[in-house]
Amino acid sequence: QVQLVESGGGLVQPGGSLRLSCAASRNIFSVNAMAWYRQAPGKQRELVATTTTGGRTNYADSVKGRFTISIDNAKNTGYLQMNSLKPEDTAVYYCNADGTYYSGSGYRTFYSWGQGTQVTVSS
Repeated sequence: QVQLVESGGGLVQPGGSLRLSCAASRNIFSVNAMAWYRQAPGKQRELVATTTTGGRTNYADSVKGRFTISIDNAKNTGYLQMNSLKPEDTAVYYCNADGTYYSGSGYRTFYSWGQGTQVTVSS
């Protein structure tokens, strides 16, 4: 239905910045919500940030003041701006989103996950 493709991960030194992207494979009619999760080795998956098309955002305490989640509806892409990165931010990051798209024969709903992108913060 709708695929989400993540990019922007990589290796960065502590205190550095990265911006992750989550691009939809087709035009989206509307998005109800988008979220970013992360999972570090040996740890459970953690909800990092959420947002809605109305602009309401929510962040885990560990990233408040450092990360910013956003959606560019015109580009069908979501973002996670990560500043002041710490070694404990090292993890695989996943985006997900739910909403509605037009298939050509009618409107359909979707709920999709990105494939994950590795973020490594190390000196």
